[in-house]
Amino acid sequence: MSLTPKDPSIYTTRSEPITVGQQRQLFLDDACIEATHGLTRSLHQPKKCGPVLRPDSEAGQISLQCRSVPQWNSEKNLWEWWYWGSWACEPYGKYHSTAVSLTHYATSEDGIHWEKPDLGLYEWKGSKDNNVAIDPDEGHRSLYHIIRDEDEPDAGRRYKGLFGHHDRKLMVSPDGFEWSPVEVANIPSSDESHFFFDETTGNYVALVKRGTVWGRSVFLETSKDFIEWKNHGVVMHADQTDWDNRSRRIRQVVEDERYLSPPLVDEENYIAETYQMAAMPYEGIYIGFVGIFNPAGAIPPPHMNHTGINQVELTMSRNLRNWRRLCDHAVFIGVEPWDGEAYDTQQALLCGRPIIRDDEIWIYYNACRFRGHKELYPEKFWPYFDSTTALSLAKLKRDRFVSLDAADKGELLTRRLFLTGTEIFVNADAASGTLKAELLDAETMQPLTGRSLADCAPVNENGLRCRLAWSSAASESLSEQTPVRLRFELNNASLFSFWAE
Repeated sequence: MSLTPKDPSIYTTRSEPITVGQQRQLFLDDACIEATHGLTRSLHQPKKCGPVLRPDSEAGQISLQCRSVPQWNSEKNLWEWWYWGSWACEPYGKYHSTAVSLTHYATSEDGIHWEKPDLGLYEWKGSKDNNVAIDPDEGHRSLYHIIRDEDEPDAGRRYKGLFGHHDRKLMVSPDGFEWSPVEVANIPSSDESHFFFDETTGNYVALVKRGTVWGRSVFLETSKDFIEWKNHGVVMHADQTDWDNRSRRIRQVVEDERYLSPPLVDEENYIAETYQMAAMPYEGIYIGFVGIFNPAGAIPPPHMNHTGINQVELTMSRNLRNWRRLCDHAVFIGVEPWDGEAYDTQQALLCGRPIIRDDEIWIYYNACRFRGHKELYPEKFWPYFDSTTALSLAKLKRDRFVSLDAADKGELLTRRLFLTGTEIFVNADAASGTLKAELLDAETMQPLTGRSLADCAPVNENGLRCRLAWSSAASESLSEQTPVRLRFELNNASLFSFWAE
């Protein structure tokens, strides 16, 4: 089947052409696609690199978690990380909690090897020789989110934080240690949320968890000034596919002896829920990382929760309000088999917005061995409750969230484009095949002279930045005001993105 029909009028769209420059065009949705043939979409998982911060078990620390990512401090030339370290304590509160999480501080030159400096700020366990960064009297998970705002003109507001385990109180700080309240109303939230600054719109963004008829759901709050906030309502919740997937995913870990089974598995038809969602602006879109909670069995009072597994899936949006789930809810970061070493055996949740470093995307996440208190598990697992959760890192090559794949021969025709550069690049894996492209007149669908498939030198490598080259001299120069289309031909190859320079 050819994507260059005799009647080109069927591809004459009324929508405005898409301007394509150095901002890459990905294939998470169909925004730049007119038609495809012989192609499928695939989601690509990041490479797990293991824990980068573990609990100090010798000191009695039992777990590390975080809902913020490392922050680059250009003055110190270091990465800074505020995270929670949990310590065992006597049961307290409505659910008889047996741990309290304090905010600690670490630094790193490379984002992998971390130092825990003695801050000398607060006494804990009878000493100030520790890296506790927020007064323990402030309570459990007091500093929930933190960002360093390098462009803030007021040095006293360089750091912005959301405080509070339930609801989020706005605070500012010159250094991340001494905090002053912003006298505005709290942002309503339950125990999960994410927070980042969106450079593309100049907005502060909070994605908070509240209950709905779909169970735990994600709501959007935005602010231009970190003072006045707008509630945009619910933007993400579980759906029928999640509910259908729940029992199958529970069975997968229960029936596979390599995995750690949830300690309680009953026959209740629980619904899967969105536990949380981190997000990042990326190449003109937003990519969301949805934590999906698949409950397996209800923990009896007083703990009142569920055992189960939490895994990460992908979603995308062009406006932060309307989200599209990707690749039939495929798992992006999943749980691992039990080997006594891995931490992410029952829960994986993002710390926050991933960080782009050169040609890699660094994804820091919470890796948790257990869901549920120790007595629910066989005694052979009890020693591992001295170190239950670590902060881990996964890496993904740039753009490589989703690909369009041709097992044999496949073709892609783009919508009408304005190209703002004279050279075209692709992120593609054609190491076992080839990828070629041609430039078409957007209206006539005829190849531009010298830019046909026959003139195109095949790409036959696995590269993040492959330049498309045509062997014949092009007699027609490209104009930013002249709409064109690209037609890609893939043979046993995958295409992740394209752009112009």
